Amino acid sequence: MPANSRWHAATEWFATPLGRYLLERERAYFDKSVADVFGYNAFQLGLSGIDLLRASRILLRCRVDFDSAAELRADFRDLPIASNSVDLVLLPHVLEFNENPHQILREVARVLRPEAHVLIACFNPWSLWGMRRAFGPKRGYPWNGRFLHLTRLKDWCALLGLEIVAGQVACYVPPCATEKWLGRFAFMDAAGDRWWPIGGSVYFLEAVKRVHGMRVIMPRWSDRLVPGKRLASAPKKVARPEEALTARNAVTGDQ
Repeated sequence: MPANSRWHAATEWFATPLGRYLLERERAYFDKSVADVFGYNAFQLGLSGIDLLRASRILLRCRVDFDSAAELRADFRDLPIASNSVDLVLLPHVLEFNENPHQILREVARVLRPEAHVLIACFNPWSLWGMRRAFGPKRGYPWNGRFLHLTRLKDWCALLGLEIVAGQVACYVPPCATEKWLGRFAFMDAAGDRWWPIGGSVYFLEAVKRVHGMRVIMPRWSDRLVPGKRLASAPKKVARPEEALTARNAVTGDQ
C-alpha cells in the first residue's frame, strides 16, 4: 500500500471507537515517558496527525511523515538528519507497516546521540488483536500490518546498541467495533496486567543508545631501553702529542 494511503487509513481508524480506545492509552504512556527525557530536539516518526510529543519539555519537536501534514516530509529509511544529533525519537506503529523495519531502526540508531532515547509502540501478535489478524481478514488498518514479536524487536535493539530500559503492555480487551462492547470488556484491562501480562494488544519499549568508551592502552616503556644522556667531555690541554693519545684512550676506554 502506498505511504499516503497507509497514513489516511491509520488516521481514519484512530477516529473509530477501537482506535480512540487505543489512542487514549498510548497518549497516557507517551505523555508520561517523554516528560522525563531532556535535550535539544525530538522527532516523532509517523502518525503526524497526532501529537504524541505534546508533554515533552524539549523545545524543538518535529513530526516526520510522508504526508503534507507533517512538519518534515521524509523516508524513514533514509532520514535527512545528521548523525548523533537527536535526543528523542518516537516510533508509534511505524515498524509494523514498513517493508524494512530493521533499516528504520538502524537509521534511528544513527541519528540518536549517545545516551539518547527511543520510544517504540507496536502491536503484539500474542494477543486477542493478534489472533484477530491471524485468523480474520487482513484488510484495513491495523490488520494489514505485520505484527512484530517482542523478542525479535529486543534482538534488533541489542544488535544496534539500543539498551532496553523500560517497557509496558496495554489494551487487553477484544477488538470490538462499538463503544458498548468495549465498555463491557473494560474489566479485562484491570485484570490483564495481573493474569495475562504478555497478552496486551500493544507493547511499548523505551531504549537508550549506549556507546561504550574506548580505552587506549599505552606500552610500558623500560628505562633501560632509552639511552642515557651523557655529557660531552671537556677538552684537556696537553703539552706533548703522546699525552693527547693517553687522554683520548682514557675517555674511550681503549687499551
